Order: sequence, then C-alpha cells, then structure tokens
Amino acid sequence: MAQDKSKMHLAVFAIGTGHHVSGWRLPEAKTGALDFQFFRQIAETAERGKFDMFFLADALNAITTQHPSYIVRFEPLTLLSALTGVTSRIGLAATAITTYTEPYNLARYFASLDHLSGGRAAWNVVTGAFPEAAENFGRTPHPDHSARYAMADEFVKVAKGLWDSWEDGALVADKKTGRYLDTSKLHVLDHDGEYYRVKGPLNSARSPQGHPVIIQAGASDTGRDFAARVAEVIFAVQQDLETAKAFREDLRARAKSFGRDPNSIKIMPGVAPIVADTEEEARAQIEKLGQFVDPVTALRVLSERVGHDLTAYPLDGPLPDFPPSGIMQGHAVNLTRMAKQYNMTIRQLRDYASAAQGHRLIWGTPERIADQLQEWFDAGAADGFVIMPVWFPGAFNAFVDRVVPILQKRNLFRTDYEATTLRGHLGLERPAHAAAAPFDARLETTRG
Repeated sequence: MAQDKSKMHLAVFAIGTGHHVSGWRLPEAKTGALDFQFFRQIAETAERGKFDMFFLADALNAITTQHPSYIVRFEPLTLLSALTGVTSRIGLAATAITTYTEPYNLARYFASLDHLSGGRAAWNVVTGAFPEAAENFGRTPHPDHSARYAMADEFVKVAKGLWDSWEDGALVADKKTGRYLDTSKLHVLDHDGEYYRVKGPLNSARSPQGHPVIIQAGASDTGRDFAARVAEVIFAVQQDLETAKAFREDLRARAKSFGRDPNSIKIMPGVAPIVADTEEEARAQIEKLGQFVDPVTALRVLSERVGHDLTAYPLDGPLPDFPPSGIMQGHAVNLTRMAKQYNMTIRQLRDYASAAQGHRLIWGTPERIADQLQEWFDAGAADGFVIMPVWFPGAFNAFVDRVVPILQKRNLFRTDYEATTLRGHLGLERPAHAAAAPFDARLETTRG
C-alpha cells in the first residue's frame, strides 16, 4: 500500500550531458556543462512540474576517460546560489565531499545557501570515491572506505553543531537599544575530535530550515549505517522491486535502531525514463542512443561502477567474481547481482549501464512509465524517485509534460507546492536546536 499521509517525491538529477553516456550526441540534445542558461531551464522546468528538488553531483578531479559529465562541471554550490534568483520553491541540492574540505567551510556554505534560497538547501554528503582527488589536495594516499566514513561521520556532527551554534532569535538588530545580538542564544561548539578541531560559533545565524536537508547514497553496510544515522533523503541504486523493498525496509529498521523515526528518511531510487508514444518508439530511441556509444568509454563507465578494470575480460563472457569494491559499492553490488540474476555478459551489462550510469532504465508510453513508478511506490519500495533524463532538455520535458500529469491525476503527486521550504515539501520536521556551550559574552561586539 502507498505510504500514509504522503505523496510521491520527485527530484531531477541535472548534468550537462544527460545520463546516457552518449545522450549528448543526439542532434536534438543540448550540452551545457558550463552554461548557466542550460541549468536554469532544467530548474525552471522542474519547478513547473512541482518537483521537490533540483540535484547536482560533484567530483574534485577531472576524469577524461569516463562519462562526459566528469570532465568539466560547475562548482555546484556556486551554481545553486545563482539559481536562487530564478526559482522560488524547488529545493536546491548539492553534493559536497567531506574528505577534502573542512566542516566550518561547508557548514557556512550551506547555511548561506539556505538563507539565500529561503530554506531550500540540501547537502548530499559524499566521502569522495575517486583516489585521483587526493593528488589535487596534497593528501595522498586517498583514505580507505572505512576511514572516509569515519571522517564523514564526525564531519556531519561538527556541521550540525555549528548550525546549532545559533538559536532562533539570536540576531536581534534592535536599533533603539543598539543591541545586535542576544548572546544568551549564541553558543560555542568547541569540538576536539579524532579528525577535526573546531571552536565555533559559525558566523551565520540559524538558517530557515535549522539544518539543510541531509542526503546520502550509502549502500555498503558501513554506508547504510551512516545513512540511517544522518540522512533524511537516501539516493538509492536499485534495479528490481523486491530488492528495493528490502533495501527500504533495512534502512528504516536501521534508522529506528538509532532512535530515529523511520518516516524521517525518504528513499528515492534513481530512474532514467524514456517516454514515447509506443513501446516500439521507446526501444527505437534506446537503439538510436546505442549507435552513438563509444564502446571503450562505455566499458570504462562499467569498470568504474563495479570497481574493477574489465578491459582484460572477454566481452561475451560472464562478469567475474570480484572482491568488494572500495569505490562505488552501491553500484557494484547491484550491477553484480543483476548480471548474475539475468545471466548477462559483460557486453550486455556494459550497454545497460551506459544508458543510466547503473541506475534503473524504464521506457514506454507515459502511462507505462507512471505504472512502473506507482508499482514501486505502492509496494513500499520507494518514497519517490530521482529522475535521471538520458538527455536534456527533451527527455526531461517529456517526463514533466506527459508523465507528471498522470501521477497527479492518480493523486500520487502534488498539483501545487504546499510549503515554501524543502523540508516542507518532503514532510520533514525542522530540527530542534541542540544547545552547546554558552557564548563568551566578553567576545561580544554588539554595540556602537
């Protein structure tokens, strides 16, 4: 049955080249990796469709041998800040990598975005999968999987502590009395941990949402525990209904074991829809996209997703049994399971993964697309979906203009925004303030 008291949530994952490895090569596709108007159009279309979120990924190195989206891209917080001026309701979500920055910086960046947007910011917490990033920050070697998650766990705690260094109403700015701050509502974090030492307070008042929404995509056992402790939205990689149901049930159970309300996390698998008038036309679109695929690049994308170099293995042979990947474990687990379940060769798995970067590919008429999303939602396999168009803008426009109205007619998705913040869209509570040490009034410089 569908989740009580809720409707489906939708986000769009925006990248300048489309999610199919060769989607950008279609004559009708636009490419806009460094084009503000390209992303503005996507955000405005998503807001017209009443989407919960506009989402940007990130990496801290240029990877010229993988999916084109890895080569060049905007710094996402900069782009989202620009989009606050041309959107008014849609949530604005960005990946920010914990391993190669500092908690004070990121806490400040996201507090600023939340203020600029009126409470629409979200942070996708990523530890950084690519070892090449280490060389850009002079921090070789790249920390292993468990160390990165331990750092991220402490990092998020510090960021939340910094956001809580201000209570609501601490910024008074009373012209009559000359009082600018109520220092009784200002707190010092004074964190001294294994990886970070941060005194605080943050130099930004408490933001509209209290804390920006936290997103995570952990799929390993360590990643699932981390997501269950801190995440409010989980971006999942799932290919079939029963596995998706088990994943959602597992995350909800883990959240409950950490003292959280299971309804405080929303599971949103990635989906790449190809919408057409008939199933035959949709398959023809897939075949057309396949004609542009560079098989070398496609195999590299698959190798990245499974965490092992596949170039030495026969394309028409089975996927070998590999040890667990330390890079993208969610993709590796799901693609490996899929290959074994459906007896897929490396060539077949390569062609599938190239269409949606390892996420679920669905195709057909608008009604069939809506049916497939509703099936997962009604079965309790998902709280919503991250839409990953194979090319922009046409594939996304088709979903917004042809599938969303069907979901709305079925009372599965909102017909208008009912809230002004992202937390409101998602049905999430505003975090209560967690008191820290009192601010030292001797540091106060609040009077002229």
